[in-house]
Amino acid sequence: MVSNSTKFLLLAMVAVTLFSCKKKTDASSATGWNYNDPKMGGFEVAKNKEQKNAPGLKLVPGGTFVMGNVEEDVTYEYDNIPKKVTVSSFYMDETEVSNVHYREYIHWMERTFGETYPQLVRKSLPDTLVWYEELGYNEPFVKYYYRHPAYNDYPAVGVTWEQANEYCKWRSDRVNENELIKEGIVEYDPNQYGAENFNTEAYLLGQYEGIEKKGLPNLDPNGEPTRRVRFDDGILLPDYRLPTEAEWEYAALAVISAPDEERYDNRKSMPWEGSSVRYAKHDKWQGDMLANFKRGNGDYAGIAGNLNDKAEITAPVKTYLPNDFGLYNMAGNVSEWCLDVYRPMTSMDSEDFNPFRGNEFKTQARDEEGNIAPKDSLGRIQYRALQEDEIGQRTNIRKANAINYRDGDEESESVYDSDKTTLISDKSRVVKGGSWRDPAYYLSPGVRRFMDQDKAANWVGFRCAMIRVGSPDGQEMKAPKSKSPKRPWQ
Repeated sequence: MVSNSTKFLLLAMVAVTLFSCKKKTDASSATGWNYNDPKMGGFEVAKNKEQKNAPGLKLVPGGTFVMGNVEEDVTYEYDNIPKKVTVSSFYMDETEVSNVHYREYIHWMERTFGETYPQLVRKSLPDTLVWYEELGYNEPFVKYYYRHPAYNDYPAVGVTWEQANEYCKWRSDRVNENELIKEGIVEYDPNQYGAENFNTEAYLLGQYEGIEKKGLPNLDPNGEPTRRVRFDDGILLPDYRLPTEAEWEYAALAVISAPDEERYDNRKSMPWEGSSVRYAKHDKWQGDMLANFKRGNGDYAGIAGNLNDKAEITAPVKTYLPNDFGLYNMAGNVSEWCLDVYRPMTSMDSEDFNPFRGNEFKTQARDEEGNIAPKDSLGRIQYRALQEDEIGQRTNIRKANAINYRDGDEESESVYDSDKTTLISDKSRVVKGGSWRDPAYYLSPGVRRFMDQDKAANWVGFRCAMIRVGSPDGQEMKAPKSKSPKRPWQ
């Protein structure tokens, strides 16, 4: 046990260290009490307010754009009627998730759950049989595409929407665990098995006990000398996830206004200027293909000696020029999973701020005493759907499962779940962008397609996204100083 005198001495040392270079402005403008001061209660406020950059991500500054088709609707789907919307700032993977990225995930799964839940590892593996064709010879891709190092930097395919979501969860925890390691909070622990693996939420709720290295100074005068990291310390990052359809389309178009000029001159039909699929500027890239796609029937790569896009199937994830947000292959190479449930009339139904269909509102499960329920067998905090009485008289939401909201609800279930009437169901997820086996029409970011969340294909991959918290572009917003003369009472 630490004596009171020793505890007071430690707190005093912490206070001296924190306040030796502090300004008087580190105080509450509401009460005048100092922040981060044990003598004034120890209320802590993080010094660094801005979000850190996470591995692999590029900032996509939010803004307004016209979502929907800009090309002739050759399939007559009428499922992407143009609509002006605003998307919040977020981060997007610079590239599609590659084979080596996905094999790193499977390696961790095998090491962590291989003995206790081998079926979970098998469930995570990509389906390499997506390369089979009944009247085509693709057996070499079945055998080598995922495993051979020559394909390390090629996009992972054969991954379902469900598997992609699990990858995002895994990546969130591995990145946050590494943040704690870099801060000297926990030690490297390669021997995490079963439910005892690091999970961000379990750590924050005190349900993960790793190899502690040191804690943060605890400025609470009535507490222990050190404490665990909290989310409001700014050390841990938000979750990786799949991008929404609106985010994906906005990021692909990369519409950027001229400096000091809020103007939207025209609607782009491609992730680059113009509608040509070849680079037109006068430099070493002139005439090169801007994307990996199928130029015509049977033409996947061009003629030997002058290959057009230099890719018979997929290409490495950093091939071709990035768009103005610095994102590679937002047209061609592989189509990509989005978070949304597919509906033809999403543009008519959805909000005009961060539009999305697919919400299932949940809350943390609790025991009979009201405490957070113990984590599950995978080491994750358990959740359950919100009940009607918990929603109450809210005006912002009226039901926990909003997938069919404004969509016929009970009537729609019989329609969308019937094989006799449509292929669309609550398991249908949006797929965006063209692929190596698509004609140029599908390169336009506004084109919409869908596939069941438990299906996979050799032309569909994915990339991750993350919300941008705080200021939209990392720049602190300040009100302009008044130029009016000072009043006598000021």
